[in-house]
Amino acid sequence: MDETRVAVRCGDCSFAATYDRLRDARTAVDDHESTTGHDVDWDIESLDAGVSRAGADAGVCGRPECVNEDSPLVEPAPPEPERES
Repeated sequence: MDETRVAVRCGDCSFAATYDRLRDARTAVDDHESTTGHDVDWDIESLDAGVSRAGADAGVCGRPECVNEDSPLVEPAPPEPERES
């Protein structure tokens, strides 16, 4: 299984790090930006295979035609209520 790798780098100082979790990288970026006022760049170098699949199955672009309808990760639309005659 692949692992998540996120590289964080500040263009204004020597701050640079690599994280194995997106949350940890985001926290580091937020902390550095809030304490220094610097803009930090971050690059997702790789993602765990499950995260990549979930993003692909969910149609991360937001267009319904991009969603993998057969994925167990996507909830089907609720059925329309029956109309009484």
